[in-house]
Amino acid sequence: MQNFAGLFYRYFLSVFSISYSLILLGWSQDISSVEGIRESPLQNRESPLQNPESPLQNREFGYKKGMVVAAHPLASDAGLAMLQKGGNAVDAAVATAFVISVVEPFSAGIGGGGFLLLREANSGDIRALDFRERSPLAATRDMYLDENGQVIPRASLDGHLAVGVPGTVAGLYEVHQKYGQLPWATVVAQAISWANDGFPVGEYFVYSAEQRREVLLKNPAARAIFTKDGEIHAVGDRLVQPDLGKTLQQIAANWQSFYTGEIAQAIADDMAKNGGLITLADLKAYQPIWREPVCGLVLELRVCSMPPPSSGGVHLLQILNIITAKPANDSETIQSWAWQDPKALHLLAGAMQIAYADRSLYLGDPDFVTVPVQEIISPIYGQQRRQEIDLGRARSQTEVKPVDEATLKRLQAGESENTTHLTVVDQDRNVVSLTFTVNGNFGAGVVTPGTGILLNNEMDDFAIAPLVPNLFGLVGDDANAIAPKKTPLSSMTPTIVTKPQEGDRFFMAVGSPGGSTIITTVLQLILNVAVYDQDANGAVSAPRIHHQWLPDKLWIETGTDGGEFDSGTLAALENLGYSLDLRDTWGNANLIIQTKDGFLDGAADPRREGAARGF
Repeated sequence: MQNFAGLFYRYFLSVFSISYSLILLGWSQDISSVEGIRESPLQNRESPLQNPESPLQNREFGYKKGMVVAAHPLASDAGLAMLQKGGNAVDAAVATAFVISVVEPFSAGIGGGGFLLLREANSGDIRALDFRERSPLAATRDMYLDENGQVIPRASLDGHLAVGVPGTVAGLYEVHQKYGQLPWATVVAQAISWANDGFPVGEYFVYSAEQRREVLLKNPAARAIFTKDGEIHAVGDRLVQPDLGKTLQQIAANWQSFYTGEIAQAIADDMAKNGGLITLADLKAYQPIWREPVCGLVLELRVCSMPPPSSGGVHLLQILNIITAKPANDSETIQSWAWQDPKALHLLAGAMQIAYADRSLYLGDPDFVTVPVQEIISPIYGQQRRQEIDLGRARSQTEVKPVDEATLKRLQAGESENTTHLTVVDQDRNVVSLTFTVNGNFGAGVVTPGTGILLNNEMDDFAIAPLVPNLFGLVGDDANAIAPKKTPLSSMTPTIVTKPQEGDRFFMAVGSPGGSTIITTVLQLILNVAVYDQDANGAVSAPRIHHQWLPDKLWIETGTDGGEFDSGTLAALENLGYSLDLRDTWGNANLIIQTKDGFLDGAADPRREGAARGF
């Protein structure tokens, strides 16, 4: 029955996508002559871009001029339209993100925040932008504890007190004003159109809304948008968001209206009336932060990803170092076995346990705590931790410990299943890998009246008390404790991979939503391509595993389009001592690979409704 429903939904989505692509084509013709294209540091063009048609599917291959892959077809279309108008990867990424804010509000939006990795084609430099939400000035360490020191149920998840200061608008404007070519109003325009004209809601939209029905119904503004007289919209219903359209028009005219103007005042007023902490001072003080990406050489690749306050890049590189290390008593590495060999999966799971144990103790906002990044991503440290993994048996959670501080000092000498990711590559091979979020399904379930802005519940990503799990089951300690203006720890892992032996040419960009599973999803996509020689569609479709130390379970993904782990493999893992947790699919990854001859191969995850668009 589920398979039939899935096939029907894909057919249904295709019909609506085709219809709206025709609408989009008409809209594009209206602005096909764009005034005011400006110089950009990314610009390196000899001829204008062309406008060939692109088929509607989750995978694109064989294009050289540009590609966009995002979690919704309408968002991918918006990004492609920017490339076809002479924009670059940044223009396309910003347009795509704004449309996602309209058509996937349950996963990401202007009421949230995120991280971005950018590769400049001219220099080859990779830059990282942190536009993650921050805690309000009035936030305190124990704000979610009662008088007895016990966690107040759901206080960090639902309602106004759960909201962090949003960073999406500031982050998108920051990267656009530095690197974009098209006018700001142009890259926001398609999002305005979809908000005002409406779009057909999809299956996952409905599923997500049903999961948060109670919370959405409690907030009058959210109820008015996301339900019809208290009933969740059905698949195919047109969702029109005029308040959000008006807000986006204000942002297109002046982005600062979100932080100092009418929009900011509306957010602050609603917070004051409903027990939230965000004030005008919080909004005015918000600034995105350019940070140095974390990079490492592994598998003859240069892998660059997001630094703290994301834990993604640190632990992605840590795991890669562990699984490729050759301990003195054992020459086997991840490359020693075939794809999905039980020993390879065992080595992966053991490395994941170690990384998530370290994450619980050491990772936090680097503006508040010292994070031992270089020590954790050191190949020497990876070699040391590899020695702990016994290929003959699994280790329990109690056997896997975070590294002690003395060891780290010696080395100094030598993110729900929601969130969304988008990937863009342009003609010049500028690359954007961008992950942003409102945290849980529909964030805090709070819409600021009159604005259409759905706000995040990002405060739950702090350690609200030592070793108390958050929404995704992740635990933390003092490094990720709440403090004013602090950024909560994240698992978001936007990643760009290059090939140093081939002039450091662009090889792959990848990312995913999925809360605590983001790091391990990105890891497995990189391995599928770099070690197991899979194409983009094969890499993103394949079933995945996940282990995060606590709880002490090895998650096994079932029901994927890329097949399932066979019973012999599962039996072998159980015999090694793993407690298996068979789960439905997770994540919504996408990636773009560049082949040696310069063709782009992109794919959106078949687990959801995303699309690749290229030309």
